[in-house]
Amino acid sequence: MDKLGVVTSFIHNIVVYNIPLLYGTVGEIVVEKSGSLNLGVEGIMAVGAIIGYLCGCWTNSLLVGILAAFLSAALCGLLFAVLTVSLQANQNITGLTLTTFGLGVYFFIGNSMRSLKLWPAMGEYAGIKAGFADLPIPLLSDIPLLGKGLFNHNLLVYLGIVIAIVMWWYLKHSAPGLRLRAVGENPGAADAVGINVKRMKYLHIMLGCGIMGIGGYYMGLMMSGSFNASCWINGYGWIAVALVIFANWNPAMAIGGTFVFGFFNTLRVSGSSLAAAFPEALGWLAKIPTQLYQALPFVITAIVLVVSSITKKKNSGLPAALGLNYFREDR
Repeated sequence: MDKLGVVTSFIHNIVVYNIPLLYGTVGEIVVEKSGSLNLGVEGIMAVGAIIGYLCGCWTNSLLVGILAAFLSAALCGLLFAVLTVSLQANQNITGLTLTTFGLGVYFFIGNSMRSLKLWPAMGEYAGIKAGFADLPIPLLSDIPLLGKGLFNHNLLVYLGIVIAIVMWWYLKHSAPGLRLRAVGENPGAADAVGINVKRMKYLHIMLGCGIMGIGGYYMGLMMSGSFNASCWINGYGWIAVALVIFANWNPAMAIGGTFVFGFFNTLRVSGSSLAAAFPEALGWLAKIPTQLYQALPFVITAIVLVVSSITKKKNSGLPAALGLNYFREDR
């Protein structure tokens, strides 16, 4: 057995499984930095997944699929913003309702297309397959052991990393990003110095939700567009909400945080291969029930939430006004 190949494949799969979480986490960070708590990540990713996949296949273009996923999810963000920013609806209830709405849209469209025998099979679209093919980074992909695992992935993987880094720079060093953080910390003070609070919230809620939608599209492509009784997102949206805390509201730290979760998720798929390749050291992995591997990401999510609520770090990136509706008249 090629032990080196097993380890390389394991590292490669960690990245594959962590990228949709990265999109969801970075998108939610952008939303929460505006002071809005959106619990509708699961539904928003589902809408981006189904719309992006169908539009991408119909046009045989990965880029069109990405754009469609972003725009459809951004429209969900617009709906959330109208309800919570303009109409002052409860953010928690609105987010949960958006999850139900998004999953409903996903299954309605998917089941309708399948019953009408109009569901597009990804394998029949050369443009999608070629666009989603792995693109090795010169020199880096030739590094022994780590090269093919970390630097030989598809376009959406690299795009996710780039978005995370750009959003980190945007929030920390750009003038609009600093104004956004001011809105999330104290919208009344931001309003007093001339920042248009409502516009900042609208724009960044839509931007963050659009990023989530690309993550949903990635999951659909990763499953080769195979539509069945379960949703492609499969709880990743809820994990992304918790990972925002794990990453301390920092898009750059989200890269490492989602990598950790990707590691445990990959054990579910590749644990037996590692056990077979290294029976003396890792043979015990084969004895662990598959159901435990499936539950691990959610168990870790619960642990992260409990530990974070207990410790409450002094340098926490938690926006002070998170989840609070802003009434301009009360300023």
